[in-house]
Amino acid sequence: MEISVELTLTPLKDDFKTIIKDFIISLRNSNLKIIETPLSTQVYGDYKQVMSCLDNNIYNTFLKSDNIILNIKIIKSNRSDYVPDFWFIVWTIFSIW
Repeated sequence: MEISVELTLTPLKDDFKTIIKDFIISLRNSNLKIIETPLSTQVYGDYKQVMSCLDNNIYNTFLKSDNIILNIKIIKSNRSDYVPDFWFIVWTIFSIW
């Protein structure tokens, strides 16, 4: 079963950049498809492989920081090939006016 996971890691300390970078680098070292954006990181692949990778990486990251928030969204399908089509939305909004 394929899944898509969106992660937002929020360390509650001044040295947040290092914690976030280390977390993303550890995800990059997996054989999973990783897409990074300024606000979140997406991980795509087989459920068991993704969850095993996340379990290890989350555990290690939590050991390094006492105060940290991790938001996780899981979708039961691989959405890595999704391409947004915002022109339809823009066209719909302006055609109403």
